[in-house]
Amino acid sequence: MMNNEIIIFLISVNVSFVHYLPGIFASIAALMFNCVRKEDIDYSPYEEGEWRLKLWLFFAYVVSFVSLAASVGLLIQDSLVKTGPSVWTGTAGILQCVFVLISGLIYWTSHSE
Repeated sequence: MMNNEIIIFLISVNVSFVHYLPGIFASIAALMFNCVRKEDIDYSPYEEGEWRLKLWLFFAYVVSFVSLAASVGLLIQDSLVKTGPSVWTGTAGILQCVFVLISGLIYWTSHSE
């Protein structure tokens, strides 16, 4: 009897599209900073070259941190609202963002052309 109640509870929960947005934006951010080659970045503070590249990387990191912050906000919202999805939905969103961003950074640091 207990298993039937758990299955019915799991089926009846609707997850809104908002819960998917942090993962989508984390994937976009990972694609954004993987579009930049490490060799193209000039780390000299006195030259103004490649400022567009640095601005692109800055924007990619802002998108990645905002997606991570949004997933944490959704976790807090899920823990406070009892009628919505469970806390595991928010936890899964945080883990998704973290793993997508870590894998994107690992690929960016390890690939060579």
